[in-house]
Amino acid sequence: MVRYKFFLLLISSLMVTLLTIASPDILDEASEAYRKGDYKKSIELYEKVIAEHLAKGEESPELYYNLGNAYFRDNQIGKAILNYNRALLLSPGDSDIRHNLRFANTRIEDKIVPSNRFFLTDWFNSIQNLFNSNTWGIIAIGLFFLFLGCMGIFLFVRILWMRKSAFYTGIVIFVLMIAANVFAFNQKNVRIHRNSAVIMAPAVSIRTSPDPNSKELFQLHEGTTVRIRKTDGDWYEIEIANGSVGWIPKDYIEII
Repeated sequence: MVRYKFFLLLISSLMVTLLTIASPDILDEASEAYRKGDYKKSIELYEKVIAEHLAKGEESPELYYNLGNAYFRDNQIGKAILNYNRALLLSPGDSDIRHNLRFANTRIEDKIVPSNRFFLTDWFNSIQNLFNSNTWGIIAIGLFFLFLGCMGIFLFVRILWMRKSAFYTGIVIFVLMIAANVFAFNQKNVRIHRNSAVIMAPAVSIRTSPDPNSKELFQLHEGTTVRIRKTDGDWYEIEIANGSVGWIPKDYIEII
């Protein structure tokens, strides 16, 4: 029943944005192929549009989301999770993307229990992920002008209660403005320095050093998300959600 509802959601929420860099005919064709169940053709067309988009230095969360849906229906779970994550990176507050990503993660083999984190860290991240960097930047600018208004009232209005109200309101707005700037900076930093990746191989051994003959620590499977710590030649040192660290060949993962 849950899967049935999810598939209905995939069909009903398939989003097609007519991008100026791509032919609407290609997007219509990709959407039509998806509706007819020709997921491989839909994937091919969406990949083509995304490649054109990237050639101009632009990305679209809608396209990554649609591509993720097509990959999911084609039972390519690793690629689906990769593209849902890319969509979420651009639009962190989108509940549809987050829902489909959570569901896709239930289909992977590795059930990794995250290490305990300070509750304020999760609270901070949940607020930060409400909007992307551009939206947080706009919010910060709006708060800045409100702050200037409060300071203007405090400096030039002679009524005592209004001056007090403006002063304390200005302090609150100033704190919120700083927080919005921090959120905007962090979101932008995540987008620029992409250090998360998804396992693409059906199974891969994680080793103690960047050497195929080194000791195997554990195995990971398709669809598992990892954090890249550093690079050494053709190897990445990665960390998984429970804090375990090891080395993996670059060919087995794809950066979000």
